[in-house]
Amino acid sequence: MIEIALYQPDIAPNTATILRLAACLGLRVRIIEPAGFVWSESAFRRAGMDYLARADVVREASFAQFLDHIAGRRLILFSTRGKAAYTQFSFAAGDVLLFGRESSGVPGAVAARADHRLVIPMRAGLRSLNVALAAAMAAGEALRQTGGFGYNPAPGPAPGDEGEAT
Repeated sequence: MIEIALYQPDIAPNTATILRLAACLGLRVRIIEPAGFVWSESAFRRAGMDYLARADVVREASFAQFLDHIAGRRLILFSTRGKAAYTQFSFAAGDVLLFGRESSGVPGAVAARADHRLVIPMRAGLRSLNVALAAAMAAGEALRQTGGFGYNPAPGPAPGDEGEAT
């Protein structure tokens, strides 16, 4: 299973958005502590809505503990200093997609532990994407490549969908 890992996230609404994404896609999220916010329902409520109860979250006390728990799996770091475009990379089913702090990324010692460093190509002169958007793009590509999308829609329109809007 593809997993998302957040290294000491700073912004609760971004984390909640990623938890919602993971709940919807059936992914586990590993939070590498300490987070830069108080972990509480009220901090996550707006962005996470009622999806948070369905999220598979593992809170790791440290980066060392995180590494122990993912031993034997590839650690894929997403960074503005990545060496290869994520769309040119071959993902595998057990990969762990690592995203750094919104304010400062990951320290060099953490980056050095990654098996691969990937970048989401952007227009020149722009600094970075929001971490939740980056996680969604990366997870989508990894799931596409590994056949990890488990969604099998029922035939016909979704409940409440009376047809396409024009």
